[in-house]
Amino acid sequence: MRLEYFQMVDRVSALDPEARTISADCTVPEASPIFEGHFPGYPILPGVLMIETMAQTGGWLVMGLLRFSRMAFLAQVKEAKMRAFVAPGQVLRAEARLLHDGSGYAVATGRIVSGEKPVAEAEITYRVMPFPNETLRQELLKVARRVAVPAELFDE
Repeated sequence: MRLEYFQMVDRVSALDPEARTISADCTVPEASPIFEGHFPGYPILPGVLMIETMAQTGGWLVMGLLRFSRMAFLAQVKEAKMRAFVAPGQVLRAEARLLHDGSGYAVATGRIVSGEKPVAEAEITYRVMPFPNETLRQELLKVARRVAVPAELFDE
């Protein structure tokens, strides 16, 4: 993860278009300026960054299923639950399942686990719309390649 850049997903480990699911590997860095303020002497990953991790994981799923023809913007978070603290260096798996896609919106369930222990979960709604510009689309495609989104989902 690169917390300061909000790059939460290190690698997409599985993306199943038929099941409409994704799994991603995310390793919390040992050191980050985030931990200097949250909380000094007892560093833990802020809950909002756990939500962002679930949102990004689901966003990769939505954009991949749409073959990167449209962008998924975070629109709503419902029923978010933080079930455990996350420490620097902890290895996480973020997962999402697409529940709905249509009418300009997508809805997914997201969760984070560490080992098999639940860490966080939420229902996330995305506004799905055209990319604001081609530059952003190309930059996201570069990141998608870096995090190993399956190449067959790129419609270039």
